[in-house]
Amino acid sequence: MSKKLTSRAEDYSKWYNELVVKADLAENSAVRGCMVIKPYGFAIWEKMQAELDKMFKETGHQNAYFPLFVPKSLFEAEEKNAEGFAKECAVVTHYRLQNDPDKPGKLRVDPEARLEEELVVRPTSEAIIWNTYRNWIQSYRDLPILINQWANVVRWEMRTRLFLRTAEFLWQEGHTAHATKDEAIEETKLMNGVYAKFVENFMAIPVIQGVKTESERFAGAEDTYCIEALMQDGKALQAGTSHFLGQNFARAFDVKYATKEGKQDYVWATSWGVSTRLMGALIMTHSDDNGLVLPPNLAPYQVVIVPIYKNDEQFDAISKVAEEIISDLNDRGISVKFDKRDTLRPGAKFAQHELQGVPLRIAIGPKDLDNETVELARRDTLSKQTVILDRIAIVVEDLLEEIQENLFNKALDFRNQHITNVETFDEFKHVLETKGGFLSAHWDGTNETEEKIKELTKATIRCIPIDSKEEEGVCVYSGKPSKRRVLFAKAY
Repeated sequence: MSKKLTSRAEDYSKWYNELVVKADLAENSAVRGCMVIKPYGFAIWEKMQAELDKMFKETGHQNAYFPLFVPKSLFEAEEKNAEGFAKECAVVTHYRLQNDPDKPGKLRVDPEARLEEELVVRPTSEAIIWNTYRNWIQSYRDLPILINQWANVVRWEMRTRLFLRTAEFLWQEGHTAHATKDEAIEETKLMNGVYAKFVENFMAIPVIQGVKTESERFAGAEDTYCIEALMQDGKALQAGTSHFLGQNFARAFDVKYATKEGKQDYVWATSWGVSTRLMGALIMTHSDDNGLVLPPNLAPYQVVIVPIYKNDEQFDAISKVAEEIISDLNDRGISVKFDKRDTLRPGAKFAQHELQGVPLRIAIGPKDLDNETVELARRDTLSKQTVILDRIAIVVEDLLEEIQENLFNKALDFRNQHITNVETFDEFKHVLETKGGFLSAHWDGTNETEEKIKELTKATIRCIPIDSKEEEGVCVYSGKPSKRRVLFAKAY
């Protein structure tokens, strides 16, 4: 495989796959459809996790952990949820292997070790969690329950792509229980807003908050709120979802509570989650043909220092200055890596850090020491400047803020330029194929029209934007009356 990435314009899918592997983020594993997240990729996920976890706790949520396995009878309890995930479930049927008498040195499933009840490997945890909540909730005094768990789930996808769609992936899933419908709906909207704030402020990705149509809702939900982002190839990506579950799971698992008036009522529920799919969104929103472009707020290290030297004496002098820079930057909360590997030449180091998206690179050589300057290179614009050594900490701090803002504004401009109002189905198809992006169009509100448009164009209704206003019109496909526009797009 050549060192240079396939260009986005040539083959966007190939560019993405190559970038994930060459930037040392992840690789395919021996398990079909499952990935190995490598240290550099996991470091980015850890920063995402840390920021989200902080935001969850600031809104009153606590972390817990629930089993990976769900008894099949529990999984079946909420019918819509079970039907929605049934085709993606991995199921454990036996609990022991034994030597194969017909094949020495090989193992087989012990036919005598069949489980009394099959276990579903969780595709999502509503069933096991609501069965647990039945024991936790007796009175209004026990409510609300605001729980989140960081976990892995398995959805047996047939077509997989690193981070975007894998058979096993990492995520967080919030599961809350409330005394009233209004409180549960407020929680659903709150957490969708938390996701939007995180993705915009840390990932530098603009999102549209909206509500899913009935056919796109989470299985078992009464309403699904979402955040939708737009990738550089004009396809949408669902970056997070928050579900108002009504009393469906409380009824399925008989979770009741005594009200203040002494009556019995079913609990109201929500669930919400984001996953390692966010890594795919991060890559596809900002990166270029040279590699990753990481927003400073999520970069494993925000600055890398590369020494340029010919002998030990020069290296020692550069190292002394580098350590002073590191100390100054660390005092300002800026993470720095001093790349003093002697196995790579400076040019190779530059290329690697550019490929891995490090926001700022400082190069220091003997001439820089003489001039009391350093060379500072930006990853987002690939521009360079010479900075006086005494000012480096201030300049770096300002530039990191500028890079974060620049990445968001660049993505926002692209997104806004790719939201197109369309009035006819011919125009819909033409814009979809030639420009892509979000198509704002009237829809008659029927599942039949939604399904027909999907069948003919592969575009789906990504969301009904929460800030959309009533607007009289006619459906882009059926010509029937419509009261508002929705956003269509091809999506990941």
